[in-house]
Amino acid sequence: MRRSLVLAGGGMRVAWQTGVVRALREHGVTFDHVDGTSGGIMTAGMLLSGQDPAEMGRRWSALRVRDFSSLLPLSDYLKGPWALRALGDADGVVRKVLPALGVDVDAVRSSAVAGTFNVADFATKTCVAVPHTDIDLELMAAGMSLPLFIPPLRRGARVWTDAVWIKDANVAEALRRGADEVWLVWCIGNSSYWGDGPLEQYVHMIELSANGALFAELEAAAGTGRPFALHVIKPGHPLPLDSEFLAGRISADTLVAMGYRDAWEYLASAEPSGVRKDSTCTVMRDPPRGVRFRERMRGEAGGAELVLDVTVELPLPADGSPSPGARLVGHVDHEPWGGRVLLADGRVEADGAGVEYVARARLDGAWQEVRARRDLADDAGLDLWSDARRVAFRAGDGYATELELGLRDAARALASVEPYGAHGFRDRAEALAELARVGLRRALTRP
Repeated sequence: MRRSLVLAGGGMRVAWQTGVVRALREHGVTFDHVDGTSGGIMTAGMLLSGQDPAEMGRRWSALRVRDFSSLLPLSDYLKGPWALRALGDADGVVRKVLPALGVDVDAVRSSAVAGTFNVADFATKTCVAVPHTDIDLELMAAGMSLPLFIPPLRRGARVWTDAVWIKDANVAEALRRGADEVWLVWCIGNSSYWGDGPLEQYVHMIELSANGALFAELEAAAGTGRPFALHVIKPGHPLPLDSEFLAGRISADTLVAMGYRDAWEYLASAEPSGVRKDSTCTVMRDPPRGVRFRERMRGEAGGAELVLDVTVELPLPADGSPSPGARLVGHVDHEPWGGRVLLADGRVEADGAGVEYVARARLDGAWQEVRARRDLADDAGLDLWSDARRVAFRAGDGYATELELGLRDAARALASVEPYGAHGFRDRAEALAELARVGLRRALTRP
């Protein structure tokens, strides 16, 4: 059985793919070929550099997201907007981002696993799958150089740029290399939502091009009668846009944890035959309007620090209907467990006396249930952070300790409250107004 890992684009949001890769590794899925397009080039470069998924997660966590932004020389901007080559250049990606992510060109070129990096040649209007043996940092960056944002790379008669307008996932290359199973990791949106404004509509153009090219490629493969299984791992809802990542409204840690959750949700019910090879394979649901917040609790267990870091997604139905239930993603940092352990199947359970965060963690190759309970005071006027700073933590059978939400972490948690599933200033304001009306504590504990 030959397997190809096809890593689609998604901009900076492809930090999400690191969580997917970690789940696949834990599940025992290995690959003979890795293919990256657009933002997926970063994930492919990290894997072919020999990094394990835990190291990939650490590098994303430490990355300065603003390093993606790199300005052109001042003289370019003085020419005026109509003569501007792009809003910025690729120097930040080449000199800072790829090295910080641990992409080592020498290691990539000598990788025992075959790899391809898709770059569009504007001169010929074709997508070129550059073999891992021929890649360099400038070509990688060119493969992520979206028009308007980063100028293309010119080498002789070739004009290299992002391939997303031709294709955002090269399933054909995987089949050409003999894949019997194609594992497509997809983080470009595909929902019915149509937004206003230039940024959202630019993204919609990418969605149309990327999804349309994928469906056409799958249809062409079906026409040849070539048998293969297609597995598609995708988020349930479209991921936050790069602008939210750049603004700090979502973190790399949260994106990685989301990828881990989404991958295990797929793996839990995956069939050997995979999914249907048609336009349904990347479909996502529009998210409900809600709020997201991140909470970090600290304590000690077995003589070592234990940190529970969770991001809670709390739907806020404005029509007064029951909440569909809050979900969470996150991780536990604890050296006796081997460092960072990601959480799967996270949810929030509530009763009249308190709130409990519940998830699964993979410890020593087996799943263990993790629970963190916060008991709430009777005074409904007190805020969640001030009336319940202490959290009872349990993992598996008998592993228990007490965690505390410190004042600094409480302030950070409150500052992290951010609407999701809300588009535009008015929609975001209404989501926050609904939270203010209901209160965070009541929102978490209501059925």
